[in-house]
Amino acid sequence: MEVTAENLQTLAGYLEKTLSPVAQERRTAEKFLESIEGNQNYPLLLLHLLDKADVTVALRVSAAITFKNYIKRNWRVVEDSADKIHASDRQAIKTEIVGLMLRSPEQLQKQLSDAISIIGREDFPDKWPDLLGEMVLKFQSGDFHIINGVLRTAHSLFKRYRHEFKSQELWTEIKYVLDSFASPLTELFKATMGLAETHANDSAALSVIFSSLVLICKLFYSLNFQDIPEFFEDNMAIWMKHFLTLLTLDNKLLNTQEDEEAGLLEMLRSQICDNITMYAQKYESEFRPYLPDFVTVVWNLLVTTGPQVKYDLLVSNAIQFLASVADRAHYKNLFEEMSTLTSICEKVIVPNIECRTADEEQFEDNAEEYIRRDIEGSDFDTRRRSACDLVRSLCRFFDQQVTQIFSQYVQVLLQQYAKNPSSNWKCKDTAIFLVTSVAAKAQTAKHGITQTSELVNVADFFTSTIAPELQSENIDQYPVLKADCIKYVMTFRNQLPKEVLVACVPLLVALLKAQKVVVHSYASYTIERLFTVKDQHGKPMLSREDVSPHAELLLVNMFSALSLPGSSENEYIMKGIMRSMSLLQELAVPYVPAIIPKLNQILLTVAKNPSKPHFNHYLFESLSLSIRITCKANPQAISSFEAALFPPFQEILQLDVQEFICYMSVICLSLAEFIHAALLGVFQKLIASKSNDHEGFYLVGSIVRRVRPETIDQYMKQIFLVLFQRLTSSKTTKYIKGLLVFFSLFAWKRGTDTLIHVVDSIQPKMFGMVLERLYVAEVQKVTGQVERKICAVGMTRLLTECPAIFQGDYAQFWPSLLQALIGLFELPTDDTLPDDEHFIEIDDTPAYQTAYSQLVFAGKPEHDLFEGSVPDAKLYLAKQLHKLSTQFPGQVSPKVTAGLQANAAQFLQAYLQRAGITLV
Repeated sequence: MEVTAENLQTLAGYLEKTLSPVAQERRTAEKFLESIEGNQNYPLLLLHLLDKADVTVALRVSAAITFKNYIKRNWRVVEDSADKIHASDRQAIKTEIVGLMLRSPEQLQKQLSDAISIIGREDFPDKWPDLLGEMVLKFQSGDFHIINGVLRTAHSLFKRYRHEFKSQELWTEIKYVLDSFASPLTELFKATMGLAETHANDSAALSVIFSSLVLICKLFYSLNFQDIPEFFEDNMAIWMKHFLTLLTLDNKLLNTQEDEEAGLLEMLRSQICDNITMYAQKYESEFRPYLPDFVTVVWNLLVTTGPQVKYDLLVSNAIQFLASVADRAHYKNLFEEMSTLTSICEKVIVPNIECRTADEEQFEDNAEEYIRRDIEGSDFDTRRRSACDLVRSLCRFFDQQVTQIFSQYVQVLLQQYAKNPSSNWKCKDTAIFLVTSVAAKAQTAKHGITQTSELVNVADFFTSTIAPELQSENIDQYPVLKADCIKYVMTFRNQLPKEVLVACVPLLVALLKAQKVVVHSYASYTIERLFTVKDQHGKPMLSREDVSPHAELLLVNMFSALSLPGSSENEYIMKGIMRSMSLLQELAVPYVPAIIPKLNQILLTVAKNPSKPHFNHYLFESLSLSIRITCKANPQAISSFEAALFPPFQEILQLDVQEFICYMSVICLSLAEFIHAALLGVFQKLIASKSNDHEGFYLVGSIVRRVRPETIDQYMKQIFLVLFQRLTSSKTTKYIKGLLVFFSLFAWKRGTDTLIHVVDSIQPKMFGMVLERLYVAEVQKVTGQVERKICAVGMTRLLTECPAIFQGDYAQFWPSLLQALIGLFELPTDDTLPDDEHFIEIDDTPAYQTAYSQLVFAGKPEHDLFEGSVPDAKLYLAKQLHKLSTQFPGQVSPKVTAGLQANAAQFLQAYLQRAGITLV
């Protein structure tokens, strides 16, 4: 595949088609490109195409993305696998790509920079020693388009130093980078700062210059993260001087008119705050001389920065810097004056925890994000979270003083609210947040607050301040406050007395009907959390008797909440339904007939577009619970569940909703008699999938173990036919192992004659192929102690209980089967894979499948399949062979002697001696 004009034109044509709005045309083009990926010069053709100025920008971008993805898939060489890229292409790519990236337009530059970083992760520095030198030389070009390309690529390469585990290999690489890069980067920083001053009145130039400064400061962070390098320690004065300058810079040309989007100056200052926070935390002694100046500058920055969203990251990082300083004993003198503490509380903490217009808008328009930040702990980069961290840092050394200051603030804020609630509701919001922040000294996601301060009495504050809001008949009044108060109950659930929690249940049940998504989500989430609280004896704090008076309204309101705008797939509500039924147990049985149709309707709706994994999981958990608690009270109810679940399961199978197949299989198993087309359809879908076939084997194995033979015999030939069709069409090592375990389990439960009869009913003498090509050839690959024991027991039965194998049509396989069984006992597992098999590639697994997790309320029970009858599989073999020899005197020993290899015969003799028996 030469780099010719004709080939470039052909490639361009197919890349053009990958942009087609017609799906079939797009897929055909993509498949063609995949088919030629292995051809020599293919990546070079892509690079030549994206370098052609006369080609459309869209086509060049398509070529760049295709090249990057090609590198991502193929550059890494997997051990013992063939290299997918020709050696000459590898070298040519590394020779050309940096120069090409630097002269390309910005859209292409980013894609090529990413490709360089992917190659660099594998080859840099050992296999690409020229990369850094080539990049550093470009610093001298004076062209900031080129310089920024280098900086962007360097950032992609070095940012992994922020999270890599410490190792000698890592130190060696970082030292190599520092030796080549630290000094030129510092010189570039100094020069760029000079240009910023020279071009202070040129907005276009400042935009390019400050883009460089942002990247330079990011590189500083990466190169200093693991440990303070000697070079940067020696040149700290240069860096810190310029950091201070940039934090205090006031150039109106750098201000943006946007309120939402951070500009270059905000991004730069945010990164500098990150840098100095890192130095304050990790390099305390080296940074100490510079720290007082930075505290002053950051303080001034905080008190002069507005509330607009574009400043959020900057303010958050700036507060985090103060928090990291306040948390260290060496710097406590900077904060010990009461006036200083008061000023921090008044001018930094309180303003940054107040509810802003932007917060209200998010509460209204983006409830999911508001909840994610507020109660799921993902608000790391928010003003409120940083302010909370600063409070906790200050409380480490000044707990009494901070508590005194905030106690006064809380009283003032609550008084202002009381004067005019409709106008001053934000005052109460701030007061509640302050109490929650200061009072909560330690907490975990699972248990909530585990330690509180003396700011307020948690129970008294609930009675005086929280309860009135929750008790208000107008559930939609002051919704942000309602959410605050619900969150207070959830946060302090372990500190509030039982009588308070019991009293909260009906209040929260009522709030499930609130119109705002955040409010009814918080109500459901808090109910769910309350039902998990344990008392000092480890028992549920709220018993089913405590909740039963409200049970019907609880479930009605939760299902009603799912019909409110914005909550049709609300995972907090569905989890609340699951937890409520789990707590109520048999007390929920009267409501199940009404619940199942609702769950079925929800199931059919979400099956059309499964997009919320957690919601779907809790939905199936609720179905499982309904079956479990009902059938426990009334085993005859199984038939009604079959009738209710058959139609939706059939419809989901027809829709081919892969995401639900595993869940459906588990629920089918909870209905032991649920054997009809729906179950077989689930089984067939699972077996057809490389990523889910193990679930299919578990399902069919459970059927064989748990269901009466007369119920399933009519389906067995069809089941085996499905198994052999998959074996023929898409054989993998994983599948063969599952098949062997299933055949062996079947031989144990249903008998060897039945196994052979079912297999041979598909094709005469087919079981001979099962013995030769599966058991004898592949059983050594079976892994897992339980799985290998199942195979051993099944093979023993085939050897000792099956006339067709001992002296009938399949007698020729008896010695080799015994040899394979002894090998299963004594030889290491065969973990080799065919050259063309990569086990389950990630691409074979549906992206959604990662979200599947085993249903708690329909879990797989762990127990001994053999019920104690086979404590030792080797002794079981010895005893079964002895039993066979008594049935056929003088026939077993000659087969053993003639058929086994010497070492295998020795092992077998040892089993017989341990059992204290001899063959007749």
